[in-house]
Amino acid sequence: MTDDAQTLSELAEAERYGLGGRMQTEWLEVSPERVVARIPVEGNTQPFGLLHGGASAALAESTGSVLCNLHAGPGRYAVGVELSCSHHRSARSGHVTATATPGSLGRTLATADVVVTDDEGRRICTARLTCFLRDARTD
Repeated sequence: MTDDAQTLSELAEAERYGLGGRMQTEWLEVSPERVVARIPVEGNTQPFGLLHGGASAALAESTGSVLCNLHAGPGRYAVGVELSCSHHRSARSGHVTATATPGSLGRTLATADVVVTDDEGRRICTARLTCFLRDARTD
C-alpha cells in the first residue's frame, strides 16, 4: 500500500463515526499539494432540497484541515482558527467535490484554498481555511 493509499484508508476509518461518516465523505486524493474529497448532495440538504451551505463548509474544512495537518508534519497538528466561505450556486443532486490546495504554508500558520464543485465542474463554493500549527507535546 502506498503512503497516499494508507492515508486515504486511515482517513476513511477515522471519518466513519464522525461528521464525515454522517456526510458520507469519500476521500479521493491526499498529498501535501492537494487533498480531494466528495459527498453526495442527497442527505446533505437543507429543508428546500438544496445542498446545505454548512455541508459545503464542513467539506471544505475537512479537506483544508487534512492539507494543513500534512504540512504541520510529525509531532505537530493543525487547529482551524478561521473558515471563510462564499456560496456561488446551489446543487440538488449528484455529488460535490472539494479540492484543497496550499494558500500560504508557514511555521505557525497555514492557509488552504478550497474549491467545491458539482458533477459538471461548476463552482458551488469557494473557501479559505486558516489553521494554527501546534506542537503535540505542548498540550
